[in-house]
Amino acid sequence: MKKLVAYITTGFPSSSFTIDLALSLKEAGVDSLELGIPFSDPVADGPVIEQANLKALQNGFKMEQLFDVSKQIASTIDTLWMGYFNSFYHKGMDSFTCRAKEYGVSGFIIPDLPHEEAVAYSNLMKEKELSMISFVAPTDSHERIKEVVQNSSKFIYLVAYAGITGSGASEDLTDTIRSIRASSKTPIYIGFGVDENTAKEKVKGVDGVIVGSAFVKILLDESISNTQKIFKISTLAKRIKEIIN
Repeated sequence: MKKLVAYITTGFPSSSFTIDLALSLKEAGVDSLELGIPFSDPVADGPVIEQANLKALQNGFKMEQLFDVSKQIASTIDTLWMGYFNSFYHKGMDSFTCRAKEYGVSGFIIPDLPHEEAVAYSNLMKEKELSMISFVAPTDSHERIKEVVQNSSKFIYLVAYAGITGSGASEDLTDTIRSIRASSKTPIYIGFGVDENTAKEKVKGVDGVIVGSAFVKILLDESISNTQKIFKISTLAKRIKEIIN
């Protein structure tokens, strides 16, 4: 069974909405949830997720919302914190790992933290039994891939193309996937540009998909109610899970 990871923006439009959506996504077949930490300059994300980040910040997002949401959902759905390193650094990695361990969060996804710098936190993450998700891009050399994935855990985030999320580009990833498999037994999940139209093709050769912009577009739709948003996002998640399997 191939896995589905869903990204949603924490606290947008509210913490209670995020909790209700997370629990509904679990029922729809989502295997893991990325709780996105709103940030003013999300460099790896496209305009859709960037807009949701900015709206959450304009609404007064506080880090305590991330913690409150996590306390209420992490025992039900596998939860990871996705954010930019400034957010983790500002609060302190010691504090973040302690909170994550306390609430049952399973790991961190930090796209702007280079592998060489992430290694510095390896012992801290292992001590708290947390995973720091490793990223591989199609531009990485075989030597680079081997270095990045040799101590990977939970899953490897394979970036589908060079660029930002949601742009829908595509590249031939056959050699990249082969190189990862040669160096690691950790499952490979592909992200960037995955939606109901691309999931069937993108999941070939990997173990799961990561979907963000397709869900966040619905979050941003002001023409429908919050109840309708949850229904539409969950229905889409169920559809994508069926497509990849």
